[in-house]
Amino acid sequence: MGIRTEDCVLGIELGSTRIKATLIDNEHRPVANGSFVWENRLENGVWTYRLEDAVEGVRACYAELKRDAKARLGETITRLKGIGVSGMMHGYLALDADGRQIAPFRTWRNTITGQAAAELTERFRFNIPQRWSIAHLYQSILNGEESVGCIAHLVTLSVYVHHLLTGRWAVGVGEASGMFPYDDAAKNFDAKRIKLFDALIADRGFSWKLADILPEVLPAGSVAGILTKEGAALLDPDGDLLPGIPFCPPEGDAATGMVATGAVQPRTGSVSAGTSAFSLQVLERPLKGYYTKIDVVATPTGRPVAMAHTNNCTGEIDAWARLFSEVSRLCGGEDDLGELFPKLYRIALDGAADAGGMVAFNYSAGEVLTDVKHGRPLFLRLPDAEFNLASFMRAQLYGAIATWKLGIDFLYENERVVSDRMLGHGGFFKTPGVGAQILADALNLPVYTMETAGEGGPWGMALLAAYMCRAEDGESLEDYLEKRVFSGAKSEMFLPKAEGAAGFAAYMERYKAALSAERASGEVV
Repeated sequence: MGIRTEDCVLGIELGSTRIKATLIDNEHRPVANGSFVWENRLENGVWTYRLEDAVEGVRACYAELKRDAKARLGETITRLKGIGVSGMMHGYLALDADGRQIAPFRTWRNTITGQAAAELTERFRFNIPQRWSIAHLYQSILNGEESVGCIAHLVTLSVYVHHLLTGRWAVGVGEASGMFPYDDAAKNFDAKRIKLFDALIADRGFSWKLADILPEVLPAGSVAGILTKEGAALLDPDGDLLPGIPFCPPEGDAATGMVATGAVQPRTGSVSAGTSAFSLQVLERPLKGYYTKIDVVATPTGRPVAMAHTNNCTGEIDAWARLFSEVSRLCGGEDDLGELFPKLYRIALDGAADAGGMVAFNYSAGEVLTDVKHGRPLFLRLPDAEFNLASFMRAQLYGAIATWKLGIDFLYENERVVSDRMLGHGGFFKTPGVGAQILADALNLPVYTMETAGEGGPWGMALLAAYMCRAEDGESLEDYLEKRVFSGAKSEMFLPKAEGAAGFAAYMERYKAALSAERASGEVV
């Protein structure tokens, strides 16, 4: 008997450049996919997405997945075992009591909450990054925004879409830990720090308390709602999809990254590298201190995780690839980006180990790690640089992870945090053997990729939905992933090469020296 769609689970992720959906079978294998391309907008100095685009994108993404399932499985989807929604973490999405948006959606990419983040970090004695929802909320209060008084729901993008489909305001632990500090002992937002925040704004006269406007926190394995009639109609206007399908708690892209690599146990680590880059290292113990350069978030089951995060990663590589595609088309050659990307990645390994005297900054947005407030993509080279395509592409790949590497170095120097294994996933690793080798050289450590390295967030979200369907067995998420998902998974190990490690180290010295130029570019251009 073939695969039946009613035995499958669905993961949907609203990523930075694409909304993606993956349908998996009982063996956790992707059997159908869908996607929708969208872009963030810089409006009035704020990086944002329009919520109507999110709704349109989810619907279009599901329609493509539905067609793919029909073509590959021979069935029209009517029922599923489970669904999960994930999205970009953090940010500010404020809604009134009727669920209407009352302020522009501010994404994780913004660096406009410096005052709020600094004050809350000091008050909480816990790092509150500028990206976090609570920093955006407090900055809106400091700015005197009238809409703050009307807030009934402070949510993330995944929580918003989850509510549209289920009618429930709920959030997974991993996503929750990027909104406000999480308390694993209480399995909820940190009550002591909620009281500190309420006391901080007590004289503002708002009708709400913080706990009133935050979503309900649920751990992995929980049923966080069911698909409503309205939700089914939103996903599938054709009317084939039936309501009643259970949903797992919505999660952020950090949580789906951990799940997609199986890196949820202490001393495991993962690197997600796409539009942004972040590493997640599951801790054996809480950090001794708190640092503005390092986030502390949680796995979907509540284990503490140290995160080094950068707002920018592969976006500048994508931009150059589009330019090269135009040149190729002008000359009558290949212009298919799907063919061009792997060629550009692979040629980078033929470049000079130190990128031949070139430095690339991929800063479309600012970066807290390097104290850059206004990002400007910037390319620099010495007059006698080895200015050829191979070294140019190596400089771009190095530049994509250079700022993130500074965060990793800071974490090790201050806390000696180590991982037994580091797994890579996301677009940076999609071309076999390139991104992983670059990362191994950068870290001077072995890096692993699995055959699923390119699957990413929607697959990780589908795994969480699949776990929900089995959670009554009493099996932990950690055991579920280790024994049922990754036990037979093929992985490849990449060892650092002496020449590559030395070359990356030399590049980093040049990169750090050039940071002043990057900072200045945002002030004058």
